Amino acid sequence: MSITEPPAITGSLSPSRAGDFMTCPLLYRFRVIDQLPERPSPAAVRGTLVHAVLERLYDLPAAERTVAAAQSLLDPQWDKLLGQVPEYSALFEDDAERERWLAQARQMLERYFALEDPRLLEPARRELYVEAVLDSGLMLRGYIDRLDVAPTGELRVVDYKTGNAPGPDFEAKALFQMKFYALVLWRLHGTVPRVLQLMYLGNGEVLRYAPDEADLRATERKVQALWEAIERSLTTREWRARRSRLCDWCDYQALCPEWGGTPPPVPDRRPGDAVRGSRRSATDEL
Repeated sequence: MSITEPPAITGSLSPSRAGDFMTCPLLYRFRVIDQLPERPSPAAVRGTLVHAVLERLYDLPAAERTVAAAQSLLDPQWDKLLGQVPEYSALFEDDAERERWLAQARQMLERYFALEDPRLLEPARRELYVEAVLDSGLMLRGYIDRLDVAPTGELRVVDYKTGNAPGPDFEAKALFQMKFYALVLWRLHGTVPRVLQLMYLGNGEVLRYAPDEADLRATERKVQALWEAIERSLTTREWRARRSRLCDWCDYQALCPEWGGTPPPVPDRRPGDAVRGSRRSATDEL
């Protein structure tokens, strides 16, 4: 009787870092290989804050999950974030700027209640860390904001976004992250999620998608191809910069050849991206 050995882990990839490589291989290198520090942006930190409030909201009894209750959680969660990352206090020039920033977070929480009624929901899991190893040895991992399970066992994967919904031309890119999570759940449990749901709290829109096995097999092929491209860059030590309008928000412009900069020498390091269960960072909210 033979026992099949699990594949040796050859690498690790999250949807955020996969998105970095698709956006700009040099951005992936700076974040994952060089592990260069980034200044936290107000938008990314606000995303982290709103996510934390929505996670804590479901600790309350169903009848108490109101707009007022959610907003009452905002200041305590902000204080908790500051305790974890004191540098966040330097995001604002003065108290008035910070209050405007917090007011925008309150508006996003109000929009959430316009999209669904949390008193009618009992999520199975929140801020769920998942990982699965493909036959190739590539480990896929990430955090799912919310997983709902119907009485019949059907799964709904929910992700909160604090930006605006993308236009039709960019929906596929937005759904890639959700298909990535669906692929991990399918590989873990053998069940294809019934619905993938992106909730955009910036403008109050919801994007839903019903995947099937063909979708997830295609996603697996895409993820595997991405990892093979990363492996080639690791071997050749070439990380191409890809200029786009997202460059306006990049913290590494001074080091980017597209903007007249010179990257530092490539360190002799494999992707430091395989830490199991590590807490997501503000950049994962982008």
